Amino acid sequence: MHGWIAYVGTVLIPARAFWDLDLYRWWMWQGLHQGVWPVLDGDWVYPAGAVLPMLLPALVDAVGTQPYAVAWSALITLLDAAAVVVLLRCAGRPAREGAVRGDVVPPARDPAVGAWWWLAFVLLLGPVAVGRLDAVVAPVVVIALAVALRHPAVASALLTFGAWVKVAPGALLLPLVLVLRRPWRDLVLPAAAVCVAVAGAVAAGGGLGHLTSFLTEQGERGLQLESVAATPFVLAGIAGGGARVVLNQEITTWEIAGPGTAAVAGALGVALPVALAAVTGLLAWVRLRAGDRLDTAAFLARGALLVAVTLILANKVGSPQFVGWLAGPVVVGLARPGTGGLRSWRVPAVLVLVIAGLTQVVFPIAYDGITLQQTGPSLVLVLRNLLLVVLVVVVARDLARAGRAGSRATGPGEDARVSAPAA
Repeated sequence: MHGWIAYVGTVLIPARAFWDLDLYRWWMWQGLHQGVWPVLDGDWVYPAGAVLPMLLPALVDAVGTQPYAVAWSALITLLDAAAVVVLLRCAGRPAREGAVRGDVVPPARDPAVGAWWWLAFVLLLGPVAVGRLDAVVAPVVVIALAVALRHPAVASALLTFGAWVKVAPGALLLPLVLVLRRPWRDLVLPAAAVCVAVAGAVAAGGGLGHLTSFLTEQGERGLQLESVAATPFVLAGIAGGGARVVLNQEITTWEIAGPGTAAVAGALGVALPVALAAVTGLLAWVRLRAGDRLDTAAFLARGALLVAVTLILANKVGSPQFVGWLAGPVVVGLARPGTGGLRSWRVPAVLVLVIAGLTQVVFPIAYDGITLQQTGPSLVLVLRNLLLVVLVVVVARDLARAGRAGSRATGPGEDARVSAPAA
């Protein structure tokens, strides 16, 4: 399956599917051959940790576009394979005693269900599931969530490293911190250690002044065409309502322009942290309401999925590879779904697969038609965005139900699968 996607991206439609990889190669060529490195020698759009995965394929070939893309595809294949191995070995194990508060030991499940689902997801999402930087953090998230209950410090370090590659994985620490008995030791200290290591490496290279430049580099961009918030303007555009699609040549992205688009883009800068705060409030309510009856495995997976889809919905950037953020929580949720069983994950799992398939239609299959504001391709994008809204409602509903169910429980004696809280 990975070989097929690599063939599409390196042979069939490389300019459309794997265009970003040539940009990565160019940055690394500049570093290796001219001594000019991202972050170390100037502001950069990505966090500093992104240099590492971009550099590894460049050590094979930083000159040829196709050899670099092949080496990148091999790297992603190895990372995904490693994540599957960890998933199969760790996802079915109970939490380490005392690691989490009120931990529930879920019944044994077949972790291969999650692995097969992930392969289907990657195939449906297509080239952006392999040929973008987000493909590096996807297996990191799977490994982190798979080991989180037994080795929370390892999970914290992995998610923090992922955040230094592509920011989003760092937000998945939110549900983890709510279930840890010793959050300072098991989450804060490992995360801080990774941050110190990254900052130290950048400082040693003379780029400390550019370390946080990724936070401001894209602040002036407009409302991206694929973003969920752009959906009303996409509909207005195909109906002749004045909204038009324009190319932001500075960062090579297509944006929607027209009355109100700038205001919406600006409002999302505030809406994103507010939405994450609301999600944190919901997670905290579920955690407190369920108490010692909380199924920590399901809570972590659903909480991570809710955070991931919120990051997509409240974002003015709607790049297709963002959908890859949804995979890790569903993979681990299916592999160890807790007391609810596979049935409790069927709806979100199917929804995410459909969203992935529609996203591949959006990009790269029908993207030219969308930028030309053709009705059919644009409606596919609208449907994909509507399903993302449905997904956030489904996941929030399931979490709220978990909180209410926990509050009705009378004690651990009613369920032999509940472990006694550690002293």
